[in-house]
Amino acid sequence: MTRETTDERRDHATNDDGRARNIVLPEAPETKSPVPGLTSVHATPGRGPYGDSRYRGNCSGLLIRDLLRFYRPRRVLDPMEGGGTCRDVCRELGVAYDGRDLKTGFDASRPEDFAGLGRFDFIWMHPPYFQMVRYNPDDPRCLSNADTPGNFAAKVRCVLRNCRGVLAPRGRLAILIGDGKHEGQYLGLPFRVMNAAVAEGFWLAAPEIIRFGRGATSSRQSYSGSFIPRVHDVCLVLEASKVPRV
Repeated sequence: MTRETTDERRDHATNDDGRARNIVLPEAPETKSPVPGLTSVHATPGRGPYGDSRYRGNCSGLLIRDLLRFYRPRRVLDPMEGGGTCRDVCRELGVAYDGRDLKTGFDASRPEDFAGLGRFDFIWMHPPYFQMVRYNPDDPRCLSNADTPGNFAAKVRCVLRNCRGVLAPRGRLAILIGDGKHEGQYLGLPFRVMNAAVAEGFWLAAPEIIRFGRGATSSRQSYSGSFIPRVHDVCLVLEASKVPRV
């Protein structure tokens, strides 16, 4: 992917017929970052050799890889490992990893389930996007079975509280969250998750990262209505910190 000025990028954002074409990213400043290509927009194509691609909703491991290369943690927790993407990235990078999931009996909303896990320098979370995919249809503990968006956010807050309890000082927690509609209204899940994080004493450790979605089921569909398609998720990188006063 090449880089051009903002004006050039705007000129090339659409074809003459208005259809979207390849986006050209703006120039990023030169820094001492160990991962120069990691910016607030993550648009790397592909998913890498990570996780089970057949697992519904499984995300690319490329963003996880870049975050771990940037923060260089010694020990990583994924309390909702699903298809094992984070596990495979950690294996490749030689980082100690502990992965848990409701399917194997670990309930991330229960503080008791975190007992004895120890401390982690980095926690990766990729929760369900409310009811978009029902991962455990018969299990009321699953976040995808929350009956309202408010109850979903309350469950996420419980998970964040438990994760904070095992996060090492100066550790980071990254949560990838998308959005959708429910009963005709946008859910605003990234905002709900950020509000839950603030309530548990988390604040941004980095800019929110826009991750371009690639290979999503919805991108291969044809719709009769007119709307603005969502083609990204939001990754919030958080730290336990004093929340700024407004």
